[in-house]
Amino acid sequence: MKNRTIITLIVTVSTAIGIWLVSVLGLFPFDQEKDSAVTKDLPNPSSPVIINETQIKKGTEKTVIELVKQYRNLKVIDSHNHDASDSKYINMLEVWKRNAVNQVVLFGDVSEPSAVMTDQMSWMAYKDNPDVIIPYFSGFDMHDKSSLDVVTHNLEQGYFGLGEIAAASLYSPVVSKVAWKGESPMDGYLPDIYDICAKYKVPILLHIDPPNGMVIDKLEEALDKHPNTIIIFAHANAFNSPENIRKLLEKHPNLYADFYAGFTALNPASTNKLEEFVPVMKQFPDQFMLSTDSGFDIGEEAAIGAMYQLLDKLDDPDLARKIAHDNLDAIIRNQPATETQIAEIRKKSKETGQSYEWSYLSKVEAGQILWNK
Repeated sequence: MKNRTIITLIVTVSTAIGIWLVSVLGLFPFDQEKDSAVTKDLPNPSSPVIINETQIKKGTEKTVIELVKQYRNLKVIDSHNHDASDSKYINMLEVWKRNAVNQVVLFGDVSEPSAVMTDQMSWMAYKDNPDVIIPYFSGFDMHDKSSLDVVTHNLEQGYFGLGEIAAASLYSPVVSKVAWKGESPMDGYLPDIYDICAKYKVPILLHIDPPNGMVIDKLEEALDKHPNTIIIFAHANAFNSPENIRKLLEKHPNLYADFYAGFTALNPASTNKLEEFVPVMKQFPDQFMLSTDSGFDIGEEAAIGAMYQLLDKLDDPDLARKIAHDNLDAIIRNQPATETQIAEIRKKSKETGQSYEWSYLSKVEAGQILWNK
């Protein structure tokens, strides 16, 4: 009896010691503290999910990878991108390819002396990647008459548009400080520049903030007085309501809305949701285009993901194709080849012995002849 008691005591003590050792060594997950080495690396269900380096909010039904796979045939065009600055586009080419961004409207700095250099970078990027890059420029002072010569020269050279032009800015932490910004969309030589744009059939991308008050009145004046000029309202949805955009598009068929989906989807300052803009897009299917604005405040891959989220919310393949690609593509392809381009093609023809038909050549086709490898 005494021996049995001793054995029982030994077993009990051994069991207690074993439990203590297991607990200390962390082998019971249910005894772990919340931030222990075992649990701290587990996904937190309340945290955003990172897919392909793109942040997707909790509750999103599809990942960016899934959305890209679903919509890659739309040939998405990013209609507003600053990656000529610091030659960022070089590192983004593979990102765009991976995310099925087919073409990019590329420029750099906005309405300031440094933009002259970034305009050259966008042109170099186009020459190296003519099937991907659509070069715009903004390096001119709208208050100086010489701006008219700069605009004409660059459009003759082969640029496809002007932008981003700081037509007005009070609150932007960046654009409000640039040297060549305007007071309104009718400031300086902008009216004459609109006429040049109409002549060359190119768009002009305008930064306007705030999106209300006098500056919008002046935008409407510009649209009315220059009905043949294509004016694109840059990031029209930023700090703006669907109803305000609807009213503008309803009155002005020569106005297009550059929709920065990333702002509405991911910027905490947005007071709207993507789906709230869908009815306006359905009402004006030919006057919207999508952009990343190089992911201002949120990151560029996140902004690309937001474009695809918007396309998915449209729930209309034909409308998605228009907004993702066709609307801007039509504007770009409608531009005729310039005299300067035709002169360069004639020169190339003499050098190579190859003949070209340039009677009805478009600017896109001229660029392909001159720059395709």
